[in-house]
Amino acid sequence: MTILCALKRAHLCTNSLGMALQFEILARYKRARAAKLTLPHFTCQTPLFMPVGTQGTVKGLTSSQLEDAGCQIVLGNTYHLALRPGADLLEQLGGLHHFMNWSRALLTDSGGFQMVSLLHLADITEAGVTFQSPVDGTSMLLTPEESIHIQNKIGADIIMALDDVVKTTITGPRIEEAMYRTLRWIDRCIAAHSRPSEQNLFGIVQGGLDPHLRDVCCQGLVDRNLPGYAIGGLAGGEDKDSFWRVVAQCTAQLPEDKPRYVMGVGFPLDIVVCSALGADMYDCVYPTRTARFGTALIPEGMLKLKNADMATDVRPLDASCSCMVCKRYTRAYLHTLVTREAMGSQLISYHNVAYMMKLNNDLHKSILEGCFPQFVQGFLRMQFPKGNVPLWVCNAMEVAGIDISMCLSPEVASS
Repeated sequence: MTILCALKRAHLCTNSLGMALQFEILARYKRARAAKLTLPHFTCQTPLFMPVGTQGTVKGLTSSQLEDAGCQIVLGNTYHLALRPGADLLEQLGGLHHFMNWSRALLTDSGGFQMVSLLHLADITEAGVTFQSPVDGTSMLLTPEESIHIQNKIGADIIMALDDVVKTTITGPRIEEAMYRTLRWIDRCIAAHSRPSEQNLFGIVQGGLDPHLRDVCCQGLVDRNLPGYAIGGLAGGEDKDSFWRVVAQCTAQLPEDKPRYVMGVGFPLDIVVCSALGADMYDCVYPTRTARFGTALIPEGMLKLKNADMATDVRPLDASCSCMVCKRYTRAYLHTLVTREAMGSQLISYHNVAYMMKLNNDLHKSILEGCFPQFVQGFLRMQFPKGNVPLWVCNAMEVAGIDISMCLSPEVASS
């Protein structure tokens, strides 16, 4: 018992930037980890998925619905929150938690992603990023210091360093420039952080698809002894084989006793693969965005409720799901709503978020119970009943040490 307690204590996250986080690894299967992440507002279990609530709201869902669905952390965006309603107002009203009536954990992005999504409105220099507001056309200079000051006012449990973000489809010297700028900016973020005992500053690994640049950035951030680390710059159009290799490289180099967050990842298959490779946290607009187009997430993949064959289908979205939508409504009813009523998007959004929560809970549970390989195999059989598992998944599982040969068709197994 003494040895076990000592091992658990060794996994508690201590850092030079305060004690607002504890990370305790409860169980492993090779690279995969199930952990307890203790934050100021909530104690979470990993792997975990964070719905995106850009301006303090996950589209179509109330805070109580998010809690009912099992959400542990909601993500907000610094750039958009600074524009509306404004950081000063949020601070006056007690922070984003009080503003959106959310008692569990929050994470705020730095605003760096807008360098990609709003590139036509942005000018990037060593000082920071100058945006032209899409609201009123005024200029806004977002520096590393200002990003942190805004996030300190917003009050999220986890705040992200401002990084220089470049699409992974871009090549050439811009990738190296952005990576080294990210390392220079992290020091400015650390110096500006005024609430280290209440908020956890995560650094973001950049470097595009260049293994050397990723190594340099990983090591530079690890040397700063941050509370946690994110893998950034992915999910931007790169090929899947490059995607998983960057994740595998970074998770292998980042500290064992700190949380690892793969930014912008939200497809269920990607989450299963990244968890097998040693990642812990994910976020994406995908579950709610695809719901607004009438698509529900189910173990077999996607269910398109606008299709005509849904009109007479009296089954629930997912017979294995215990969410209130699957308990109360048929596919036929939801088909009618998604073609005519806004409530259809709301109900499917609720189900999709609940699906993501259950997926990550099942990942956590399977690692705890020592049956993670069986869970992965079952997941792949449901997603690819014909055995046509993509080659990139096969390659990633080989590195993760998980045998999926029984899930493959003879053609795939021999390739």
